Amino acid sequence: MRFEPLEVDGAVLVRPEPRGDDRGWFARVFCAEEFAANGLEPGVAQVNLATTVEAGTVRGLHYQLPPAAEAKLVRCVDGAIFDVVVDNRPWSPTFGRWAGVELGAEDAVALYLPPGCAHGYQALTDGARALYQASAPYTPERERGIHHADPELAIAWPLPPRNISDKDRALPTLRAAELPAAPA
Repeated sequence: MRFEPLEVDGAVLVRPEPRGDDRGWFARVFCAEEFAANGLEPGVAQVNLATTVEAGTVRGLHYQLPPAAEAKLVRCVDGAIFDVVVDNRPWSPTFGRWAGVELGAEDAVALYLPPGCAHGYQALTDGARALYQASAPYTPERERGIHHADPELAIAWPLPPRNISDKDRALPTLRAAELPAAPA
């Protein structure tokens, strides 16, 4: 695997290195030892699968406050998504920045998000499926979010955002959000 840092501190694009022949290809897409050696949280407490029916749909931007803050490893297993990480950690050198990458089922590239960052994505195809590992279990009372159309973030969604849930429409801007405290 190749680990490529992104504009958000601690966010990394994880590229498998497929080996193939006339039957197809094989690639390792997760290795706890390699993740740890690259400074990434290798723990997996939960694995989630989400299907999004219509292209343009935006989910997020979500995060959990400590002690339930979670690292995530997100990949698209069907169709394509535009995956976004927002640095909402006030102590971070990249606070207030975002990075977005297109993930598709064809190449198995994944986005690693460090604990404390907000995450969301837009389906680029009908029926897109995102599979993501999380280092902490979902904890509803610790869940928070940031509005996908926060004008200060100015996220450049590839398609006009649509099909936003009522819950996500009600999320605050980054400035108004309850943010994670710095780790001890």
